[in-house]
Amino acid sequence: MSGKRRNRGWRWRALLWHFLMWTTVDAQTRYSIPEELKQGSVVGNLAKDLSLGLSEIFERKLRVASEAGKQYFSVDAGKGELLVSDRIDREALCGQSANCVLPLQVVVENPLQLHRIEVEIRDINDNFPRFQTQEINLKIPESVAVGTRFPLESAEDPDVGSNSLKTYTLMKNEHFSLKFKDEKNGLTAPELVLEKSLDREKMSTHQLLLTGLDGGNPLKSGTCKIIIDVLDNNDNFPVFDEKEYKVSLKENSTKGTLVLTLKATDIDQGVNSEIRYYFGVRTPEAVLSTFEINEQTGQIVLKGELDYEAFASYLIDVTAKDKGVPEMEGHCRLQLDIEDINDNAPEIVLTSKPSPVREDASRGTVVALISVKDIDSGNNSKVTLQLPNGLPFSLKPSFSNNYALVTSGVLDRESVSEYNIEITATDAGFPPLSSKKMISVSITDVNDNPPVFSQSTYNVYLKENRVAGSILYSVSASDLDAGENAKVSYSIVDSKVHDVSVSSYVYVNSENGSIFSMHSFDYEKVKVFRVQVEAKDQGSPSLSSNATVHVFILDQNDNAPAVIYPSPHAASHLRVPRSAKAGHLLTKVTAVDADSGHNAWISYKVAEATDASLFTINLYTGEVRTKRAVYEHDDSSQKLIVEVKDDGEPVQSATVTLSILLEDGVSEPVLELRHKASEPGKKGGRITLYLIVALASVSVLSLLTLLVLGVKCMRSSTSGATCCVRRTLSDEDKKPNRNLHIQLNTDGPIKYVEVLGGDVMSQSHSFRSCMSPMSEYSDFTLVKPSSTTDFKEVISVLDASLPDSTWTFESQQQYHTTTMQGYLKKALEH
Repeated sequence: MSGKRRNRGWRWRALLWHFLMWTTVDAQTRYSIPEELKQGSVVGNLAKDLSLGLSEIFERKLRVASEAGKQYFSVDAGKGELLVSDRIDREALCGQSANCVLPLQVVVENPLQLHRIEVEIRDINDNFPRFQTQEINLKIPESVAVGTRFPLESAEDPDVGSNSLKTYTLMKNEHFSLKFKDEKNGLTAPELVLEKSLDREKMSTHQLLLTGLDGGNPLKSGTCKIIIDVLDNNDNFPVFDEKEYKVSLKENSTKGTLVLTLKATDIDQGVNSEIRYYFGVRTPEAVLSTFEINEQTGQIVLKGELDYEAFASYLIDVTAKDKGVPEMEGHCRLQLDIEDINDNAPEIVLTSKPSPVREDASRGTVVALISVKDIDSGNNSKVTLQLPNGLPFSLKPSFSNNYALVTSGVLDRESVSEYNIEITATDAGFPPLSSKKMISVSITDVNDNPPVFSQSTYNVYLKENRVAGSILYSVSASDLDAGENAKVSYSIVDSKVHDVSVSSYVYVNSENGSIFSMHSFDYEKVKVFRVQVEAKDQGSPSLSSNATVHVFILDQNDNAPAVIYPSPHAASHLRVPRSAKAGHLLTKVTAVDADSGHNAWISYKVAEATDASLFTINLYTGEVRTKRAVYEHDDSSQKLIVEVKDDGEPVQSATVTLSILLEDGVSEPVLELRHKASEPGKKGGRITLYLIVALASVSVLSLLTLLVLGVKCMRSSTSGATCCVRRTLSDEDKKPNRNLHIQLNTDGPIKYVEVLGGDVMSQSHSFRSCMSPMSEYSDFTLVKPSSTTDFKEVISVLDASLPDSTWTFESQQQYHTTTMQGYLKKALEH
């Protein structure tokens, strides 16, 4: 039923399959079938011949496209067979062409491939030879000489080859016989030949039967009746200058164009020599609608439009008749060839619609299959395709004006998500004609961009004691990808804060990046911690990036000062001699505050006293002294309530009660020592010896203590530890005496610094600084107290701002230690 052939072996096609992303099979598969097959008839096993499995037919969306436009074939997806789906009439498809081939394009996807298949349509003898007219009328004068030939109408048979028209037969007759004339187009034209003189008086009319026969099996024929009227003498025929004329005419010739002027002559005289011109009686309608002939002049003029693509040539029979009786005729044939002009622009046809392309597609990935055609001929039908410059696409030619649109560069959906590609087809005619077609190719996203935070680090300042569950900060990250690849979720990267997982401190909303506290923070326990937030997209594989959030807890004044000495819980009585003068030191109240900064600045004042004129307390040092000398009439029992306040907002305070006894006979130790030293005797010498030994021991212990403190302070410059230093400037310095007091916090770092100068009571030239327990994150402020009020005037501020987040903790400590030492040195110089 069908046959096939291949130009190349299956192994070469297999190599192409594996090493090319798309395949154009040059080794075409060819089938041969007769025309007029019933619908559903099998042409061939397409799956087998293309080395495709039956499952691939459905999975790879195999489809067949006909270049003829109409779909004559379909594919049985279950068997992989190519079937006839519509009536195939070879004569309608190919006309009189000897070869009739229907080219088919078989497209499969994943990967996209194009196969070319040819189906040869064989002719069957399904048409009879046919004459255009069923009856031919000839008028022949009786005086016509024997041997004269009369052209007859040729029969037509749409079949080709052996099924086409082969010969003619004529009914047996003594006056006429049948001869044949070979024409230039390869056909044979019948002619009627006079074999015996005519005698009108004996037989005025002759009836003959002309039969046309084809070469098919079984043989088919068609007939035409010939009626010959014998006329009296007008014995000369009009004769054309040539039996056959050949003329060419451009396709774009306008109406009214002169094609040819025919000339015939008749040697008769009078009306017998007057000639009129006509188209032959069997002239087809296509000629009559396009041309006209002037009866008088023989001019053939164009009256319609020419179309080379419809008719490339015309064969026109022309008759010249005289006016004699009987009327005599002469005949000629005009072959008119139409010269093609470039009047048809190329047509771009999408064999397969463009499919979306992944942005990571490699070079050579097939996007769409394209074919182009131009119905002109010669150079006018040669077409080239072009793409605009700068696009990551190119056209790869395959066969018979078929192309593949393939990727040729890097695709990035984030830069260009869709390409509108304008394809230009230009023919080689003069002037060239072109056409354009726009193809839209969408680029599909792949997950090639990680989420990006708006900042790499965030600094968050949070007051302590905030309610648990409150929002700390909202981080945000964006992803340039699309769809699921752009959906970002947030999470906390597990780390440790004081050996506790950071997830116990905060949690993050996975959808919007809002960070919430898990509980209330206490500055005195946690001052700063770091949270790493991860933003991850939903792509496959997913991509992520991290951002660091530094959370700084800001101190609030939530701790009242705590009195260390004297103990507020233990009863204590201070004994003061009545001989005490003004400025006599009773004791020193010492208090600390767990807060930092201004919240830890401590001041002292007398809140309540039995005699307010007798005692006073230093605002900053807490030293309790007599304001005046003790009088005899002063009460022996004095009560003094000292209030200790911090500098926070709101102010926190504490009180301590001092019980003071004024007694006679209580002398100052130095006076008693002098009194005893003045007593002569053996005991006095021993006491002097004891004092010398004691003083020497105290001096040695003090020296050792100073050495230990010095070593500790030297180590603190690198390890971040703190120490307590007291420094007194030499009297050789012409400036007033200055004293430096540094108070340590219970956890080690410096908490309080005081620089005193001149008279202590006058409080002139006195500077101090209060720092947080974690001084590496706090401000260092020097304050000069006023001599008349409690107002503190800031005279020098060092903004020890946070170092860059990339500094290590040790680097930060060293930075602040070095900075503070320098500013303390400057303070002492002032």
